[in-house]
Amino acid sequence: MTFEEAMAYALSLEGTERSTHYGDPAVKANGHAILAPGREAGSFCLLIDMDTKLMLMETDPETYWQTPHYDGWPAVLVREDTGDPDRVRAMIDRARDRALAKKPPRPRKR
Repeated sequence: MTFEEAMAYALSLEGTERSTHYGDPAVKANGHAILAPGREAGSFCLLIDMDTKLMLMETDPETYWQTPHYDGWPAVLVREDTGDPDRVRAMIDRARDRALAKKPPRPRKR
């Protein structure tokens, strides 16, 4: 699943919108980023809760991984050549559900 395919899937979900995250194209739900490009070739970033992130890296390290940049943050890298795109879609659903359950971010003061 490429980043473009993951974005298309995420945007098909109710409550999501095309946006930006740190200047890059992203998908947000309720104002919170759920999907963004990774800085590492062949991977994209899924913003998800820490417990799920740790479980994914433990159960499928060939697909879900991190660099030191993501250590301690609720985001995991997803390799585009995953053999289980259904699980990736399920995790995008989970990230969207988590974002919808949170309060919207407060507007930034200018």
